[in-house]
Amino acid sequence: MSVRVIKPTLNELPAYVDALHRGWGPDNTRVKASADEQLERIKRDPIAFVNSLDDPDGKGPPVTLPDGSRVQRLPGFNRWIWDGAFCGSINFRWQSGGAELPPHVLGHIGYSVVPWKQGRGCATQALKLLLPECRAQGLAYVELTTDPDNIPSQKVITSNGGKMIERFTKAAAYGGKEALRWRIDL
Repeated sequence: MSVRVIKPTLNELPAYVDALHRGWGPDNTRVKASADEQLERIKRDPIAFVNSLDDPDGKGPPVTLPDGSRVQRLPGFNRWIWDGAFCGSINFRWQSGGAELPPHVLGHIGYSVVPWKQGRGCATQALKLLLPECRAQGLAYVELTTDPDNIPSQKVITSNGGKMIERFTKAAAYGGKEALRWRIDL
């Protein structure tokens, strides 16, 4: 299977919308809410929606955290995972000037694969393809987080050279549960 990470375009938008209608959502912590929010944005203005997925200056609207609070958006971009059809999304966010992130950001990279394509290596390949783009932003490393019981995601990270650096408690905005922080040196 050949996986690519592609910059979202209007040509692929119908496949993305189909995945949202089928119950997938780009935010693993707010699946249905994130799907509903994106469907509404797409309905209002599909061109603006696609354009908003690349925001290297962090000028987009605030980000809604799982507890409903809103925080300033960081520079970042989204890519769609594609194997000839839509597989999911992977995103990268950073702060200018270094690899440190504000406390409300759990990691540089997040990804979500549609349920009907999970277990096929899509996320592993997508992460591998994204890392050079992360390096191009001048970062020495990227961090990702997983829940302790999310073994598939941990395998994606370790397959790409990730090492667990800490066990921590998520901020209250994320439910205050235990999590694992991983680092991939670039």
